[in-house]
Amino acid sequence: MNLLQDKVIVLSGVGPGLGRALGEEAAKMGADLVLASRTEKRLEKMAAVVHELGRRALVVPTDITDESQRAALVEAALEEFGRVDCLINNAFGIPPMDPISTLSLESLRAAQETNVFAPLRLSSLFADALAETPTKPGGSIIMVNSCVVHSSQPEYSGYKLSKGTLKHLASSLATELGPRGIRVNSVAPSYIYEDVNKAYFDWLASEAGVTHQDIYDEKAAPTDLKRLATPDEVAKATLFFASDLATAVTGTMLNVDCGEFHND
Repeated sequence: MNLLQDKVIVLSGVGPGLGRALGEEAAKMGADLVLASRTEKRLEKMAAVVHELGRRALVVPTDITDESQRAALVEAALEEFGRVDCLINNAFGIPPMDPISTLSLESLRAAQETNVFAPLRLSSLFADALAETPTKPGGSIIMVNSCVVHSSQPEYSGYKLSKGTLKHLASSLATELGPRGIRVNSVAPSYIYEDVNKAYFDWLASEAGVTHQDIYDEKAAPTDLKRLATPDEVAKATLFFASDLATAVTGTMLNVDCGEFHND
């Protein structure tokens, strides 16, 4: 599937689970990657996977909450590849899982910096390059959101505040950048069955005195497919927005949740 053949994708947030799957699946589809996160060792491991798949990878250790480092990321990407076709804002932070009225403003600000302001600034800084990409009608921006925006559980409220803001940011940018040919879309996964959540399910099972499978079944029960999405499934759905199959799609958010939530 060479849906992304020779496109240059900037991936912000290269961690375990979805970040790793996004990098690997993009390379399998023919893309070259600019890899950005704070942990250089993790970036190098991801770059090795990209190279094994026959594609190029540029490692740029970056604290995306720092404006000078964001600007340096743009400069490094253009110096190496001369173009950028897609920016994927995948990095995220989660404030304490307590009712929002009990959370400190500092913890909420920290989540907003990573989940909202960093994607805003990266999108703004990459806009010129995305508008000038040889890809027609233009480049694209993908916000990795979360199905938490559909939830009203108190423990998720702080996270929902930032992801809800990110949803509205994506909509606003789609309208603002559309005349320049830049598409802006979002993807919203629910629980992704990957290593971090597997460990979380193990902890929940030990606390409740049940099995890992019991917890999995509980989390999968609200979905139509009665299962949880895997990282590669979420990555493939996300990368659709970067492909030429989606050249007329902008301003939308795609749930990748095995049918847990339905859009009205």
